[in-house]
Amino acid sequence: MSCYDDLSAHWSRLRKQSMRNLFEQNPSRFNAMSLQCKDILFDFSKTHLDGDAISALIALAEKVGIEEQRVAMLSGEKINVTEGRAVLHTALRSDPECSITVDGKDVVPDVHDVLSRMAEFSDAVRSGEYQPSGKVVTDIVNIGIGGSDLGPKMVADALSPYSDGPRVHFVSNVDGADISDTLAGLDPETTLFIIASKTFTTQETMTNAATAKSWVQDQVGENAGNHFCAVSTNLDATRAFGISDDRTFGFWDWVGGRYSVWSAIGLPVMIAIGPDGFQEFLSGARLADQHFADAPLLENIPVMMALIGIWHRNICDFSTMALLPYDNRLSNFPRWLQQLDMESNGKTTTKDGERIARKTSPIIFGEPGTNGQHAFYQLLHQGADIVPCDFLIAAQGHEPELDHQHRLLIANCIAQSEALMKGQTLEEAGNNPHREFAGNRPSCTFVYRKLDPKTLGILMAFYEHKTFVQGVIWDVNPFDQFGVELGKHLGKGVEKLIEDETPEKAGDASTQGLLRYILESRKT
Repeated sequence: MSCYDDLSAHWSRLRKQSMRNLFEQNPSRFNAMSLQCKDILFDFSKTHLDGDAISALIALAEKVGIEEQRVAMLSGEKINVTEGRAVLHTALRSDPECSITVDGKDVVPDVHDVLSRMAEFSDAVRSGEYQPSGKVVTDIVNIGIGGSDLGPKMVADALSPYSDGPRVHFVSNVDGADISDTLAGLDPETTLFIIASKTFTTQETMTNAATAKSWVQDQVGENAGNHFCAVSTNLDATRAFGISDDRTFGFWDWVGGRYSVWSAIGLPVMIAIGPDGFQEFLSGARLADQHFADAPLLENIPVMMALIGIWHRNICDFSTMALLPYDNRLSNFPRWLQQLDMESNGKTTTKDGERIARKTSPIIFGEPGTNGQHAFYQLLHQGADIVPCDFLIAAQGHEPELDHQHRLLIANCIAQSEALMKGQTLEEAGNNPHREFAGNRPSCTFVYRKLDPKTLGILMAFYEHKTFVQGVIWDVNPFDQFGVELGKHLGKGVEKLIEDETPEKAGDASTQGLLRYILESRKT
């Protein structure tokens, strides 16, 4: 019997029992199905699993060589097989005393050299020492897209209680409304731009960068270049743009965009919360890395997160997952996880180029509580599809004067997971079928003391490692993203058709028809 056959047999057995019964049969269920790392608790007792099913999941992890693949990633082997690269976002938060070698070179000194340069520049901006036009910088505008936007924006928002530097803004969309709305009300003389593009050729980013440069030049003239810094490896292009090398911060080809916030891509975060706060953020991720590297599989939080996800996706055939942070400042956490998980594992081809026999990444969505309760929770509780959920809640808020509201937030979070699990029988609903809830809706819950930089670093790294483990089990490469490239390539041709007003040259009737209508509409 294969591991998957064994797991399917467990699901056939367990689906006949309610989760209520599983808790009644095992009073120690919570203790047996929760794990802790530092002051973060991970509870997965409200899933349709028992000890035997978990053992079968561990057997699957052992069979595919999770432990060996974990060592390969952390040691710098080139596990990004389709691009021939190492995968070392963990090196970005490494201890300066450790050594990680890629192509015969220890990369750790270079990592910490860039962090030191970032800290020096951040301190100069934060203190007012760096004044691009003789005035203190009041606003930072980060221009990037994808991993150069989602990660730093999410982190900056999440850690806003720790921000004591200039205001930080983010522009990503090539839609002119994004940069126009962001620049409205800003002063060109006190605004500093970070252009985040490894190649300095990303279409959306460079289009917005050119708009920003024109906006600054109109006010400060030849001094405009001082209002820009870059996160890039293309020094020729950054110099041509007018950015000096001392304001250009690089990273490496073994850093994927969606794993890059720990690198110079995190510069806007460092300027906002300071180098010490950024180091705390890195130290949290480093703690998660150590836990992932050292903890036995059964006690390893990201491994168990991944295995639960495999159970839900491949054994129970649940196609979606909801990420539900009960923290308004984590409103972008679901978007960040969408890119991390769906761009990494949303694939149908194995590393060897074969078709995958099983489904991979679920569709991920989410919204902070309690807002989501008044949007899509109806479907979570009574909809035809079962949606596994991850809840996140802090024991302490950042507003002690509003602790009564935080207690209400906690109560809602815990009650929602309980309601999903228990449901409400027809008898309990007074024989009103409209008030009957099936229950048995699985969820996991993270509880942590407070959302500080270290805690956020731990949580993010856990989800990164979860994504890696699932990629190993599905035998996909989580570190390429060829699926996003075709549309970009075709877009260049479509743009030319719009410019030349030649819709008849489009390759299909639908594109021709759409372009004709758009071109006519642009004339009126």
